[in-house]
Amino acid sequence: MRVLLVEDDQDLGSAIKRGLEQRQITVDWLQRGRDVAPIVKTESIDAVILDLGLPDLDGVDVLKQVRAAKSQTPVIVLTARADIDDRVNSLDAGADDYMVKPFDLRELEARLRSIVRRSLGRAESFIAWRDYQFDPAGPQLRQGDQTIDLPAKALVVFEALLNSAGRPVSKTILENALYGWDEGVASNAIEVYIHQIRKHLGSDAVKTIRGVGYMLPR
Repeated sequence: MRVLLVEDDQDLGSAIKRGLEQRQITVDWLQRGRDVAPIVKTESIDAVILDLGLPDLDGVDVLKQVRAAKSQTPVIVLTARADIDDRVNSLDAGADDYMVKPFDLRELEARLRSIVRRSLGRAESFIAWRDYQFDPAGPQLRQGDQTIDLPAKALVVFEALLNSAGRPVSKTILENALYGWDEGVASNAIEVYIHQIRKHLGSDAVKTIRGVGYMLPR
């Protein structure tokens, strides 16, 4: 999962970024609101965590810009404002969820999984593929009672392919799922993780679509 965090508080932003990345969630961090709408429209972002009290634009105005740009990227609003009017205004402006500071990072992570799951049209917390079950909360891949010991980064790639099962996924999109703006991208990283998936799940688990990318067959 790749998340755009929009939070101007250095301590809180750093804590959220660090905590989510420890759970294999890629986090790009902005401290101002003016660039949010162009980014979510042009980049592969799975969800936005949006603070309302930004220094340049009110978070509700940022949210309105995102929806005016026809982006359906799910958004969780964070705020220190506990007034019901603020919650109503945020939800009416297009927020998918709302959390009042202070909050538990585990709940934020769970809410992220929930809104992304809904955006993909899924109700179940587990994703079934062949005779495997993938649990994004782990993240963990199981086959019956057996846990498949895929490396953490390979699980991120597998989840990105699983969310688009039956459709080709470009190498760029897979790299975006793994690396934020401030991280270098190893030239052969995706190939390494695809190899690891095939090693554990079988050589036919991932198809190479020449000139396009990779695909997990349905």
